[in-house]
Amino acid sequence: MKEYKNISFYRFINIESKDLIKEKFSTLCKRLKILGTLIIANEGLNGMLAGSSESIDKVLSELFDLGIKSEDVRISFSEIKPFNRLRIKLKDEIISLGNADKSNPNKMVGKYVEPEDWNKAMEDKDVILIDTRNHYETSIGTFNGALVPNINTFKDFPDFVQRMEDKKDKKIAMFCTGGVRCEKASSYMLQVGFKEVLHLKGGIIKYLENIPEKKSKWEGECFVFDNRVAIEHELDVGTYIICNGCGEPVSKDDASSDKFKKGIHCPSCFDKLSEDQIKRATERQKQVELAKKRGEVHIGE
Repeated sequence: MKEYKNISFYRFINIESKDLIKEKFSTLCKRLKILGTLIIANEGLNGMLAGSSESIDKVLSELFDLGIKSEDVRISFSEIKPFNRLRIKLKDEIISLGNADKSNPNKMVGKYVEPEDWNKAMEDKDVILIDTRNHYETSIGTFNGALVPNINTFKDFPDFVQRMEDKKDKKIAMFCTGGVRCEKASSYMLQVGFKEVLHLKGGIIKYLENIPEKKSKWEGECFVFDNRVAIEHELDVGTYIICNGCGEPVSKDDASSDKFKKGIHCPSCFDKLSEDQIKRATERQKQVELAKKRGEVHIGE
């Protein structure tokens, strides 16, 4: 039996009394031993949480009272503890594109496409398919035929959009991990003059959950921001691990390389780190291992 029930969710809704909401969920989650991250922003809520099934259900009840809908929630189960601690953050935006006035989905947003209709949308010869995620995410998987901006952070996305000025009359279809970034990006693209923008509702996670592998057009694994690192179809845990030196996903083959050292470096960064960085990473990994032996979580994890 898988021990952890994991939920990821977001919804763009106008939020008031952020401090009171933070206090309420901080108390509730600590009492229920919930781990993960909850972002409370002026424009909405975004979170990834894990705990026992009973505890998660109690948190969901409170989230529904705030305006989260059942359709906004992706649920999975794992034996791996996805998170090491609880973080509740107050922000102006759920995630920033660097221009809040031109990227608020509460004001303007693209057309939602259900996972069951996504294959048809991608097959449209007039559609430009765009992966809005960062390069380290797209490096391990994406949809066949997707245009990959190769950005380092989401705030780089407007620069990519600027290079598509001559495509404003084209039909755009975008996707991301859970739906929040492509929904935000759809608002921005409409605001700057693109005529028709579609985005995958629930993101890649919902697609992998709902679409049978035989009918899927997804290739590779989907990077996720928790200890699972990556997931596959039916939300099974993937094969990648994370490099603490550069934060990039590491394949099984790369992990067997002599350029990989757990917690310190991988083939992508082993020759880019200074002696001081390697020394600090080595000491950190030593403390992580000692903490695990004591049954504790190192503060840096």
